[in-house]
Amino acid sequence: MDPEFVPLQGGYERFVTQPNGPTVIQSTTVNIITDPPQDHIIWSLCCFCYYNPFCLGLAALIFSIKSRDRKVAGDLEGARHYGSTARSLNIASSILAGIGLLIIVITIITIIVIINQSASYAYKHNYPYNRY
Repeated sequence: MDPEFVPLQGGYERFVTQPNGPTVIQSTTVNIITDPPQDHIIWSLCCFCYYNPFCLGLAALIFSIKSRDRKVAGDLEGARHYGSTARSLNIASSILAGIGLLIIVITIITIIVIINQSASYAYKHNYPYNRY
């Protein structure tokens, strides 16, 4: 294999032409280099520290650490499995935290609007807050 011609994916075919000769096809297969499995450790730390509904952030952090340990041990399939579980737990934690934050914001806005309406009603009808 020529050092200046390196394929990016699987097998390839290279055409070599010779002067006054037939075209020769050389076929070689190259091992596909897979990316290392993701452990999602930073996302798990954020889920654990900032929003941790039902301890999903803690579970995601544990699976991320297990994934990193498996990757260091050389078990890429186990690391990929633990990383996938950590990713799923991080997604669930993020969604639940977002829904919870949305509910809190809507509740606070609703309370502010109700207090504002009751105060303006009392002011318009001259209801004293204190009857003394």
